[in-house]
Amino acid sequence: MTTHYDVAVIGGGIVGLANAWMAAKRNLKVLLLERTSVAQGASVRNFGMIWPVGQPAGELHDIALRSRNYWLELSEAGAIDLETCGSLHLAHNDDEWAVLEEFASLGTFGVQLLTPAETCERSPLVNPVGLCGALWSDSEIRVHPRTASAKIAHWLTETQNVDCRFKTPVVGIDDGEVIAADGTRWSAEKILVCSGSDLQTLYPDVFATSGLKLCKLQMLKSVSQPGLPSNLPHIASGLTLRHYASFEVCPSLQQLKTRIAEQTPELDRYGIHVMASTFPQGQIILGDSHEYDEAITPFDSTEIDDLMLRELRKVICLNDWEIAERWHGIYSKHPEVPIFSATPEPNVHILVGPGGAGMTMSFGLAERAWNQTIGAT
Repeated sequence: MTTHYDVAVIGGGIVGLANAWMAAKRNLKVLLLERTSVAQGASVRNFGMIWPVGQPAGELHDIALRSRNYWLELSEAGAIDLETCGSLHLAHNDDEWAVLEEFASLGTFGVQLLTPAETCERSPLVNPVGLCGALWSDSEIRVHPRTASAKIAHWLTETQNVDCRFKTPVVGIDDGEVIAADGTRWSAEKILVCSGSDLQTLYPDVFATSGLKLCKLQMLKSVSQPGLPSNLPHIASGLTLRHYASFEVCPSLQQLKTRIAEQTPELDRYGIHVMASTFPQGQIILGDSHEYDEAITPFDSTEIDDLMLRELRKVICLNDWEIAERWHGIYSKHPEVPIFSATPEPNVHILVGPGGAGMTMSFGLAERAWNQTIGAT
């Protein structure tokens, strides 16, 4: 006999978890299915950065702040641990400082410019050599990427009555029923496909014409750095200013982009912009790079790792640069919208591709989807 649910969510990463939670908030009977024993995709292979400052002013920044509130709600409920650490965008070049000055002058994000001395007071990791200053933002949060998704799933199961089933790959959807690889079927009034970077298993024809691109990023983790204070801010170098859409409003950004393209074209070739996030054990997650579609291979590039470390040494100082772990992640991203959505058949909703902003945006995007489309049908 087929078990019936109000909502079935396929995918146990952050997008699936966010939508399962929005459904549970509406007192719906929710089933969440994940193919592996724990989430293993982009949701666990990142910096653990909740990064509202990277979203452009307006609707997207508002969504990021809504997501931030949901992360705080999870922390207050005891579901996860987090740090309200804030962030520093460092400027070690005059053109980087010019962008930060323009951005701060807009007055839309509540950010603050810091002198070199003030910057170094915020974090002992900052390299003072050639430092022009930094942009301080207090909106950023740190969560542990390797445990957050599993803890949220556990909390949803224990407190929100969400039926989370892991090691349950879904191979098909047929007339309101979800079909697992072992033949088990569940029926649901609404079916949400939140399958991350898997664009082939379900509705491959939809994904083929979606405009979604796959992106591979390489990341590193340092060995523990003894003696570091707790709750240090996230650090972003001036290279990140050309990556995040929030800075596109700054006229001086083009000069920075031109310098990088002319002097270090290899950074553009691999989409490198370096960042660092420090965890309570003193280990620091470092990265990252961006390779797309046909450029993606299963094999990580030592050249990319070396380039990232070269640029990181310019902006931060570590007592020990030994790398404890290296890995890569793959996510899907749409070039025009913050998340790709489609309704391939009645009551089936595809929600994938928040790009590198999944941890920052997923709760707010899920809230918007339920308010505007999913909950309205």
